[in-house]
Amino acid sequence: MLKERRDAAEAVAEALFVAEKAIDAAIASTAALTTLMPTSREAARLSVMIGQDALLSAIETMRALGLARQNIVDTHKNLSQAQHDIGLSAVSFGGGGKKPPPSLIGSLRAVPSPREAA
Repeated sequence: MLKERRDAAEAVAEALFVAEKAIDAAIASTAALTTLMPTSREAARLSVMIGQDALLSAIETMRALGLARQNIVDTHKNLSQAQHDIGLSAVSFGGGGKKPPPSLIGSLRAVPSPREAA
C-alpha cells in the first residue's frame, strides 16, 4: 500500500511541477509582450493612443496569470498537507529548493485591473 501511495504522490507531484513551470513561463512571455508593445510603439513614433486597448488587455492577462499562480501555489500547499495526511511527510518529491516559512506563503494578493481602478 505504501508503494501505491508513493507512486500516486510522485505522479501528482510531477504534474504539479509541470503546471507551475507552465504558469511561470506564461507570465514571463506575457511580461515580455507587455514590455515590447509600448517600446515598439515609441520606436515607430506612433501616437500613445495606438495599441492602448491591446496594452490594457495584456496587463489584464498578467493580472489573471498572477491569480493563476496564486491558485497553483495554494494547490501546492494543499497537496503538501495531503502528503502529510497519507503518511508521506518524510518523502521529498521535488528539487525546487527550500520552501519559504509559512508566514510568507500566500502573501501575494490580486490587485484591481486598470479598468476596475478607473
